[in-house]
Amino acid sequence: MIDSPMSKRKLTRRQQWRIEKIQEERSARAARRDQRADEQLGETDLGPEQQGLIITHYGTQVVVEGTDGEFAGQHRRCHFRSNLGSLVTGDRVAWRPGNPMGVVVAVLPRSSALQRPDPHGDMKTVAANIDRIMVVIAPYPEPHANLVDRYLVAANAIDIEPVLVINKSDRIDETTGDKVNRLEATYRALGYTVLKVSTKTEHGLEALEDFLADYTSVFVGQSGVGKSSLINALLPDSNLRVGDLSDRQQGTHTTTSATLLHFPGGGHLIDSPGIREFGLWHMEEEQVLEGFIEFRPYIGHCKFRDCSHRHEPGCAILKALDEGHISQTRMDSYRYILSSLAADHD
Repeated sequence: MIDSPMSKRKLTRRQQWRIEKIQEERSARAARRDQRADEQLGETDLGPEQQGLIITHYGTQVVVEGTDGEFAGQHRRCHFRSNLGSLVTGDRVAWRPGNPMGVVVAVLPRSSALQRPDPHGDMKTVAANIDRIMVVIAPYPEPHANLVDRYLVAANAIDIEPVLVINKSDRIDETTGDKVNRLEATYRALGYTVLKVSTKTEHGLEALEDFLADYTSVFVGQSGVGKSSLINALLPDSNLRVGDLSDRQQGTHTTTSATLLHFPGGGHLIDSPGIREFGLWHMEEEQVLEGFIEFRPYIGHCKFRDCSHRHEPGCAILKALDEGHISQTRMDSYRYILSSLAADHD
């Protein structure tokens, strides 16, 4: 992350005092909130500790789905103590039921975390324990390899398996056919899973449902590729579920937080507008290089340690390019992503 001009200026004693005071006030407010919740929910009013899954997040409260015991499959609104940190959709937790509200008492370790920048540029976790990132493209809007590669690189950086979904396959025509087929062949040859589907003809939907079973997934991709239509086809009552949960738990309030939904055939979807627009954030040059999987055998074998892989003699990656082990399209995509990151940091 590039420091801002403000971060490079030395703070005055008064500015430092104000920052510390604000932090103390925030901690005090959190402690008072926890105290009020504890007073309302005495230990004797709480049921036995059990396992659960965060379904969604409403400000200072979360909705937990019980995963064992008498509350298995049921949703309960819960308070969580500030010392647990930030809970997100997908977190596996230990909680105790109460009336009318339970309490989350512990968070289990995360296997993965999806992050995005907040308005201040700091990275904020928005979902946890995701197994697969479903990268959705379509014939229209026209798909571009460097955009697909950005998603693949970002997924690799957080160690989540990416899957390419070619949606709107019924719209592949003479204009788009060659390009879509080249993209499909390229990523299959690299070892990525590629699925072709159409919500209009229902082609490939059953295979996609089977693929999603037993995993927690998110759908990402540029606007217009049909993510919403795809999600609605797989979860036709998803809007009803989210609306019903919101009405029951929070009156007329709604949430823009990520929400976890269950596929009928098994598996889960974590969805929100922010997740659907997931992209390449806070990425270092080395992470981009690692994200191009066919580059990996050659990383560290260049003559110069600070090789930029552009023109240096003895560059192992350029040699692999010349010998056909790396395609020119993927090399162009790698360089394009690096240039876009440099522009973002300027």
